Amino acid sequence: MPNIASAKKNMRKSRAAQARNRAQRSALRTALKKAKVEGASAEVRGMATTLLDRAARKGLIHKNAAARQKSRMAKKANAAAA
Repeated sequence: MPNIASAKKNMRKSRAAQARNRAQRSALRTALKKAKVEGASAEVRGMATTLLDRAARKGLIHKNAAARQKSRMAKKANAAAA
């Protein structure tokens, strides 16, 4: 347990960020699973794309990881449409 005030504050901040990141990562994973289902609507895929972009912008995931996931979603959607 930290004794210095700034260390206590940093611990509080890191715990809050950890909880926030966990919730956002969980929401992202759920959206991706829904988007990857056969016959997912364009609205569901759009929501997943938005969450991927936001996660990459915030540093939750790497930007190339977001691009890769979006590419795979689009590829699957185009194959299903054809």
